[in-house]
Amino acid sequence: KSEAELDSLRMKEGGYVSLYIADFRSLVSRIGEWGERALIHHFRKGLPSRILDQLASHPSRIDFLQDLMDITLDLDTRYHERTPSFPSSVHIPSLNSHKSLLSSIDEVFKEIQDVGEENSLSSLHLFFGNMDLPPSSYHDSLEELWDEEEEPEGIETLMKVVPSVYHQYLDVLSKVKAEKLLPHHACDHHIELEGSLPPVGGIYSLSNQESDTLRACFSENLKKGFIQPRSSSTGAPVLFVKTKDGGLFLCVDYRKLNAVTRKNKYRVPPMNQLLNVFNDSSIFSKIDLRDACNLLRIKEGDEHLTCFRTKYGSYEYLVMPFGLTNAPASFEKRFNDIFYDLLDIYVVVYLDDLMASKCLFHVCSVEYLGYFVSSEGLKMDQAKVQQTLNWPPPRNPKALQSCLGLTNFYLRFIKNYSNQISSLTSFLKRDSRFPLNEEALRKFHQLKEAFTISPILSHFAPSLLTIVETDVSDYALGSVLSQVSDSGKHPIAFDSRNLLPAELSYEIHDKELLAIVWALMHWRAFLLSISSFFEVLTNHSSLQ
Repeated sequence: KSEAELDSLRMKEGGYVSLYIADFRSLVSRIGEWGERALIHHFRKGLPSRILDQLASHPSRIDFLQDLMDITLDLDTRYHERTPSFPSSVHIPSLNSHKSLLSSIDEVFKEIQDVGEENSLSSLHLFFGNMDLPPSSYHDSLEELWDEEEEPEGIETLMKVVPSVYHQYLDVLSKVKAEKLLPHHACDHHIELEGSLPPVGGIYSLSNQESDTLRACFSENLKKGFIQPRSSSTGAPVLFVKTKDGGLFLCVDYRKLNAVTRKNKYRVPPMNQLLNVFNDSSIFSKIDLRDACNLLRIKEGDEHLTCFRTKYGSYEYLVMPFGLTNAPASFEKRFNDIFYDLLDIYVVVYLDDLMASKCLFHVCSVEYLGYFVSSEGLKMDQAKVQQTLNWPPPRNPKALQSCLGLTNFYLRFIKNYSNQISSLTSFLKRDSRFPLNEEALRKFHQLKEAFTISPILSHFAPSLLTIVETDVSDYALGSVLSQVSDSGKHPIAFDSRNLLPAELSYEIHDKELLAIVWALMHWRAFLLSISSFFEVLTNHSSLQ
């Protein structure tokens, strides 16, 4: 069926090549491996005559599909620049390369079917930056609109909230579409066992409220086709966790299944890497997917492994449920495949745990992974800063761990962080006694003060002069990466670490040298990308 669709795929005479490419890629991904020549043949077959005529006079032979896509996009850009099809009051994103906004938007909407999600504990977000778009006031939440039915009034409201350049995609905000079972795909979630089936789990007792919620979940998911009754030799119990708004979220206890599942080694990028891609970005958009787990199917034949048992019977999932060990890797791979040529240029894909769902379009600042991102750089969430300032001195190890958990999250903003918390971490040992002593209490208040004076961290720019500064104390190493622009020197990030036991006995000269070596290794990814030399600053005279 997909091959027949590909054979009949044609680009509209007045349409955009970027949209045609998105349709073409979507069909090819469902077909599987094809030869380069066959792909080029089918791609050319669907192009309109205005582009084919220009390709016929192209000076060089085109042997690769990506080269052909690049050339046709360039030809299409020139065509639409001469014959604009939008009103002059609407800004059209630049299509001067295959990494165009319309391509990315079309591809995600066609592949994912819907955006946004209400009260989810597992959300996947698409973050668009560095786009040729003007800032706008389209920052309203769409969560209250996602539940609108398909009446004209609902569409009219959406048109006021969503920028006009995206009005052709309003149907993807439909709740009805989000509740349809998607077809199987090559990227379906596969559960590969390392040994035998997991043992059958027990049935947990539920409160009246939990029983009512369970029945409602069954009714809803059976209607959508996301689950089906199952008689299986395996089965996991269900339980509920409370959401931030006081509701109940159904979870299946897949711990026994996860223990015998072969782990997917596909790497989900760490947060610090996702925070380093915003150079030259000034306008941002964020798309939050509705019921993100349900956007991937369970691979055909693996459904029985998702079986769960309740007092109302046993059921299995047809879509990927929350709680499977390889779910984050499957998400990351699926959306990286969709956006492979846009990642870190226009698009960042990331998983997060959020309660409220919002789509933001063309804004100058946006919340991202617990930070606020703007053209100026990164800054802390002020709500979390205020939470830190309201902390009383911790009176037990658990309270201290809670404090340090949040401060660790923002350590890139705090100079010599490891040195500042050294007196506090000693109280996490089993034999430590509270309350904090005078030295630890002083460090605790200094740490709180550091949150109030933390700077905005600028985005790294490879063309600017880069400076690596190091510092050493009796117990820790510290470093700050900075850059110099026309407005002066700005920090990019701070970092630090405790000295290892063997390093504590180093002479001060060796400690200072160790700090430089560690800093160069730590900032390696930044330093290798700069276009010229960088400077190292140390306050130890014998190393200068």
